Amino acid sequence: MRPALLVTFLASLAASDPAVVPDRVTPLFNGKNLDGWEVDVPARDRDGNVPDSFVVRDGMLVSLGKPEGHLLTRQAYRDYRLVVEYRFPGKGGNCGILVHASSPRALYKMFPQSIEVQMNSGDAGDFWCIRESIEVPAMETRRPRKPGEKWGGDEGDARRILNLTDGSEKPLGQWNTMVIEARERAVTVWVNGDKVNDGFGSTADNGKIAIQAEGTEVEFRRLEVGPLPASSK
Repeated sequence: MRPALLVTFLASLAASDPAVVPDRVTPLFNGKNLDGWEVDVPARDRDGNVPDSFVVRDGMLVSLGKPEGHLLTRQAYRDYRLVVEYRFPGKGGNCGILVHASSPRALYKMFPQSIEVQMNSGDAGDFWCIRESIEVPAMETRRPRKPGEKWGGDEGDARRILNLTDGSEKPLGQWNTMVIEARERAVTVWVNGDKVNDGFGSTADNGKIAIQAEGTEVEFRRLEVGPLPASSK
């Protein structure tokens, strides 16, 4: 892809209409095609013939894992409840759902600026900060850092925030349900009914929703966004 075209493409990924606050449950995936989504696979900059990273198969959205990249909603959202049903059909591995995604390729020329909700098998519900940040209780324990590292979202920062439980995922091949609530500057995550993370003080409160292709095939049969339930506070 020529440099001028690449700049235009990346600018189009970053652009969106003003963030929507959902007032009804809406499927993000129609079961037929990728309407409403945008694909960003950096390998395509050099070779337009690289295979697809995201496909529709048997009514499911499938992240094939390779080539690595992201599938982003065209629309940005704020104050929403996201429900995702997913499974690893073969071996376990890595994937993630990104919330509050904005500038593409902001980190390592790959990852959009966002907060990642980890789906890596065994670690579902971890947060990874990507040019954004978020806080949790017990930061020293749950966001470990090496000497000289700071909490942040840039290269060299302590970007990982450990989840509250690693025992919430179902065996490989079975369907998991992940629920993410983005409420103002808080992000709360459940996996199969267990609360696995609860962050506050996020540096972002709106943006696109993205799915990763990060090495392992993952199937999605449900992706829907809707209004938040009433706050219990």
